[in-house]
Amino acid sequence: MERTGDVTFQGNPLTALGSKLRVGEKAPAFELLANDLSTVRSSDSAGKIRLISAVPSLDTAVCDMQTRKFNERLDTLGDQVVGYTVSADLPFAQAWWCGAAGVKRMQTLSDHRAMAFGDAYGTHIKELRLESRAVFVIDGNGVIRYVEYVKEITNHPNYDAALAAVKKLIA
Repeated sequence: MERTGDVTFQGNPLTALGSKLRVGEKAPAFELLANDLSTVRSSDSAGKIRLISAVPSLDTAVCDMQTRKFNERLDTLGDQVVGYTVSADLPFAQAWWCGAAGVKRMQTLSDHRAMAFGDAYGTHIKELRLESRAVFVIDGNGVIRYVEYVKEITNHPNYDAALAAVKKLIA
């Protein structure tokens, strides 16, 4: 499915691939590459609350700040919450960025091989072969409890709303 104009870059419309996910739906399973080229599956964190932050590229100011902010805030939420930042950046670039930024709680994962995450989560930007900016909160049963698709990819997501959704799920 193509969604023309659902996402923009500096006001210019782009085409997003895949359907928009909604609160209450079962989150699609995913397989992504970790920085060491190992496979990370959604099933690896089954039973945990997942905060998934999709970004176009860690090498941009907004994506950098988005990942750092969620990383900082996750430190206060305990081990029942797992954080992932998903981009189409190569795993080696993600590893370099994490080392330079000191990010440890948000695990950076790459969708560069097939863009399968982007297609399943509706974040694949056709023209750029990058992820659009989006945030998903998934409960321990794999049900989506919060979704934000940021229309203009140079804008920040609503950090407070996403983190409030996470906190609401913590027992």
